[in-house]
Amino acid sequence: MTVLEARSVVKSYGPTPALRGVGLELAEGEVLAVTGPSGCGKSTLLHCLSGILQPDSGEVRYRGRPLDAYSEADRTRLRRTEFGVLFQFGQLVAEISAAENVALPLLLTGRSRAEARTAARDQLDRLGVAEAAESRPGQLSGGQQQRVAAARALVTEPGVLFADEPTGALDQLAGEKLLGELVRTARERGTSVLLVTHAPVVAAYADREVVLHDGVVDASGLGTGRLGAGARTGTPL
Repeated sequence: MTVLEARSVVKSYGPTPALRGVGLELAEGEVLAVTGPSGCGKSTLLHCLSGILQPDSGEVRYRGRPLDAYSEADRTRLRRTEFGVLFQFGQLVAEISAAENVALPLLLTGRSRAEARTAARDQLDRLGVAEAAESRPGQLSGGQQQRVAAARALVTEPGVLFADEPTGALDQLAGEKLLGELVRTARERGTSVLLVTHAPVVAAYADREVVLHDGVVDASGLGTGRLGAGARTGTPL
């Protein structure tokens, strides 16, 4: 079943085209890597698919419904409940603890503080950073910060997780550990994952790869199948 679909998506910044008619589909429970060199439009595509940016033309559909059929308020609620977004540098709130950062999306949807903190601690534990719950971001390593950010993206149990270069600020070992934990957690919940990266070692965790070049899908790389790290090692992700 297709969860998310882009149809002929075009997006420019002034006179500079970023996306030139991109189309792709993300299936339920699938991990899809969108790869390509820096500046090819990967992050812009993620922002359009997640409703952060609106395409100049073309269409993005979530579970069959066009995103532009939602009001801005409804798109915001969609990002709080159905979509989880993990950025390269985490973008944690520096003034509050890790647990409070993770609880924040739940509080914004009306969950009680006690319920949100319990869920936040559970999610931190799932990602191996329970000991960081009461620490502020500035007291954590880069790897810990990204796992806290991943916990925040996953705590609402989203239907789709968008990850934009999530290991770009980490060394290889920390990056692979984060990605394995993130993908495993998503797999357990049936979450679809759209993973934007330029790194082949990161893309190897995906079921399938779509390659962008200069704002268009490279037909030679469209739908490339991958076994993924879990399939190669026998570990269920």
